[in-house]
Amino acid sequence: MSLKVGGPNELTLVRADGSELPIHPLWLRERCKDAASIDLQTQQRLQDPSDFAIDLKLVAVSQPSAGTYKVRFSDGHEASFSAEDILAEAALASNSHDCPASRLWDGKLAQLPRARWMADPGETELMSWLEAFLTWGFLLFEGVPREPGTVLKVGAKFGFVRETNFGNLFNVRSTPDATDLAYTSMSLDPHTDNPYRAPVPGIQLLHCLVNETSGGLSTLVDGFAVAQALREQHAEAFDILTSTPVRFKYIAADTELTASAPPIELDITGALKAIHFSPRLDFVPLFEPAKLDAYFRARRLFDHRLRAPDFEIRFLLKDGDLVMFDNCRLLHGRTGFDPSEGLRHLQGCYIDIDGPRSLYRVLRRRLGRASAVRRSA
Repeated sequence: MSLKVGGPNELTLVRADGSELPIHPLWLRERCKDAASIDLQTQQRLQDPSDFAIDLKLVAVSQPSAGTYKVRFSDGHEASFSAEDILAEAALASNSHDCPASRLWDGKLAQLPRARWMADPGETELMSWLEAFLTWGFLLFEGVPREPGTVLKVGAKFGFVRETNFGNLFNVRSTPDATDLAYTSMSLDPHTDNPYRAPVPGIQLLHCLVNETSGGLSTLVDGFAVAQALREQHAEAFDILTSTPVRFKYIAADTELTASAPPIELDITGALKAIHFSPRLDFVPLFEPAKLDAYFRARRLFDHRLRAPDFEIRFLLKDGDLVMFDNCRLLHGRTGFDPSEGLRHLQGCYIDIDGPRSLYRVLRRRLGRASAVRRSA
């Protein structure tokens, strides 16, 4: 994409295919970055943009230097704009995020995204971790100290730890009188955690303190890859799973949580946003038999694909390993294990989904600024 002055009072976006889009005066006026328009410290607007004249116009447009445009508006305001900033904003119109795009994967994924844990990584190293996590939806750290509570320190490196009814930290091990199937030795089918909460915890971390069993393999499935395959091959089932409200419920002695969501959630553009799937906790409303029959068939198709080896990866979490994964995109589970073989003890926590994305943008800004300084030196 590029920009051109379309006339004395017009600034035009030229798309990659050669088509042109005149930039709306109000759209541009809302993006003024001068001291009269925004607070330079907070970068927040000083005026409600709804108070601008609805028929605002561009009175004059010029290009005093390469990559810079000077604009005068019909309300008398004058501002300078960077072509780089305008093009970056324009790109967001068709791409709702400015982080690495998700790369879908299936059971053939041979090289798992791994990293050697460092308590104090440099910004470049941290950036590489974030790029891998945002691309694949998970990252496997090796060599994480096995002291209890370390998972909280790792989580805090990427965002704010989210406390739930399980506390800010939870222990995953086989225990008597378990309040959740995770705290047994049973195998667990692919599922997302806490679908009964609003909002759902976005990212989960699981840290292996000790694993003396031969079973208990961790499993991951890219729910977006399965959903996309369903969309392409069974469009009717996909539509049913994106439009049927399912109630998820969790009950314990002092907790009762419920929330409703479709198994496959789309954003406003129709893109995949989240998977809500936990077949031991879901309850579909009592619809007419034909509608329920269609839903049960669609859910069966989706569930069987989630459990198929075509989409699932399995790996053993060894002592000191920690896996961080997107709980809105990936489904996780485990194979069963025999607790008489020894102890299998993981500690986990949740952080909100936007933490790694915020950190990625901050590091990109810092590293970009440092690169610009080096170029000018």
